[in-house]
Amino acid sequence: MDRRFLTVLGVSLVFALVVSSVFYQMTSKGKGPAPTQTDMRDVVVATRPLGIGVMVKPADVKLLKVSAEAFPKGGFQKVEEVLDRPVISNILLDEALLEGRLAVKGSGLGLAPTIPVGMRAVTVRVNDVAGAAGFVLPGLRVDVLVTGHPPSGDSNMTTTVLQNVLVLSAGQAMQSDARGTPVSVSTVTLLVTPTDAETLTLANGEGRIQLVLRNSSDEGIEKTPGRYVAELYGSARRPTAPAKPSAPAPKQVAVVAPPIAIPIAPPPPPPPDQIVVIRGNQKTIEIIPKGN
Repeated sequence: MDRRFLTVLGVSLVFALVVSSVFYQMTSKGKGPAPTQTDMRDVVVATRPLGIGVMVKPADVKLLKVSAEAFPKGGFQKVEEVLDRPVISNILLDEALLEGRLAVKGSGLGLAPTIPVGMRAVTVRVNDVAGAAGFVLPGLRVDVLVTGHPPSGDSNMTTTVLQNVLVLSAGQAMQSDARGTPVSVSTVTLLVTPTDAETLTLANGEGRIQLVLRNSSDEGIEKTPGRYVAELYGSARRPTAPAKPSAPAPKQVAVVAPPIAIPIAPPPPPPPDQIVVIRGNQKTIEIIPKGN
């Protein structure tokens, strides 16, 4: 065999070995050591979707093995740590339960743990149309409109009473009608301030409530004048006179009545001149006319 061919073949093999060795070292640096059994940890995950207000039970959770690097912050390693704790944020299937999504054990049932301090949850009854055809879901934000007859108006009007209100829950509830027959009605629970709770309760009792969906990122508050029924048919809105400021009470001025002028009677005319004439036992008086 040709010596030159053997030399080229040997050099090629050496060069191939060097390239392979360098490539292996470069690729092996990016890979960490395979996780061992000691690097795995248990984490509590949900066996089904858990909604707001659900009390965690043993059938709702299970343990899953994950690497130490993949263990979520705020996660739990024991099932006993999450039992009988209310859910305050929706949890998906096979999602890890976190401390921030559960209320303290014993804080109450249902929606009570989800209500922040200083706020109130008010449930109102709506129909399919008023509930935005079923699209009002927990976590969304809505405006509350009320339609009714204002005391100072000539006809019904619709006005916006609350804006940017958070929906806590929405669903069906069983109520009895006038005959006592149970019927299914739609209800929505809203998170409001104590003052807005009074407004919402009054609106629910005095008029018809309509919920209007809004973008959750839109936090603007619009000033709306409301709409009367007559405006729907082209009639102009009657101008409302601005409230006049109350005038100060007039000062009490003592009025002195003018003195009453009493007419003075003219003096009587002077008596006429008289002449007394005595003749014997007779006495006569003769009047002397003036001018003589």
